[in-house]
Amino acid sequence: MDISVVVPLYNEAESLPELTAWIERVMRENGFTYEVIFMNDGSTDNSWEVIKQLSEKNSCVKGICFRRNYGKSPALNTGFRHVKGDVVITMDADLQDSPDEIPALYKMITEEGYDLVSGWKKKRYDPLSKTIPTKLFNATARKVSGIKNLHDFNCGLKAYRRKVVERIEVYGDMHRYIPYLAKNAGFTKIGEKVVHHQARKYGTSKFGLNRFVNGYLDLGTLWFLSKFGVKPMHFFGLLGSLMFLLGFISVVIVGAMKLYNMHAGNPYTLVTDSPYFYLSLTAMILGTQLFLAGFVGELVSRNAAGRNDYEIEEELL
Repeated sequence: MDISVVVPLYNEAESLPELTAWIERVMRENGFTYEVIFMNDGSTDNSWEVIKQLSEKNSCVKGICFRRNYGKSPALNTGFRHVKGDVVITMDADLQDSPDEIPALYKMITEEGYDLVSGWKKKRYDPLSKTIPTKLFNATARKVSGIKNLHDFNCGLKAYRRKVVERIEVYGDMHRYIPYLAKNAGFTKIGEKVVHHQARKYGTSKFGLNRFVNGYLDLGTLWFLSKFGVKPMHFFGLLGSLMFLLGFISVVIVGAMKLYNMHAGNPYTLVTDSPYFYLSLTAMILGTQLFLAGFVGELVSRNAAGRNDYEIEEELL
């Protein structure tokens, strides 16, 4: 099979027939063998009934229905586990992503050798309250991830070589950082294509402004896991050691100042009367706790089931 199209959705019943017909037309015109997997993320409208009707009319249309709403990342991750196509395309169900982009995305994967191609909605039909935070978010993601050539990490329209989706796990709200997940899995041939962005035709957006706050928190988590996920002591141990050493040196300085004043006959106070003593003591306690956190993290990491799972490209044995 040439292409698997994975479409996560939540309450998008109105747009599904039009989207299916559009995808079918593009596939037929280009002679692609394909499947469309609709991931119904616990919709409360009649989206699932519409999907079943579409599947009866077209055997290429398939669907998976969650019992409740879990989020876009679980929907994508589950869809990825069921794809059969050599190239996997993801797109949103709200008709803002154009299926006409599929042939060019397919070509970039199969002929130009990319592992992943992310769409870039260069011209957006969104309000400033959404576009400005999006630009700031993407600038931060480029800096942290090191993927300098991507302008729109969160674009739902992406193309993947199938082995990419087989190797990555999309969890929580990590769908925003799939290129970063792919890079961490060793897939570095990541490209970008300017795609057409259409105004929403039916319904309303399912995402609020809180996604920007959660996005930054998730980015911090992903950065930490990529750097220190299997060696937490390198982070907590180093930070804890530095904090303990700083506190210890401060305590020594406070004590030495008192001894100097005693020896010189200058007025002096008890060490415990100095606020610097308690600040130093606090630093030492925090440093010890951070060091122990790193130690516990190492114990957890060493006993993790996948601690020695490494991505192997080829073997000559």
